[in-house]
Amino acid sequence: MKIVIKDFRTDGDQKLVGFNITDDTGNVFAVDKRVALADGKTDEQYVTEALAASQAEIDDWQASFAHVGKEWDAEANAFVVAAAAPAAEESSEEESSE
Repeated sequence: MKIVIKDFRTDGDQKLVGFNITDDTGNVFAVDKRVALADGKTDEQYVTEALAASQAEIDDWQASFAHVGKEWDAEANAFVVAAAAPAAEESSEEESSE
């Protein structure tokens, strides 16, 4: 996943941190979190806290793709399971060079 900060600003007594998250297949998710301001807290700490607070939403978003693209068998009321590819037979013959 690629995580890009889309917002980072102070709003009252909180830091608003927003993310655009892109998964390996190009799906994009935007999430914003507010983190309490604190003396001595670094920008990296605000981002880390906001990302940690977003993790459950990010996980739910990723889980929403678990069945996308799968084939459904309406008669069996089940997902169609792709047959395993047959194992390739090893050739015991040596190749001859010309």
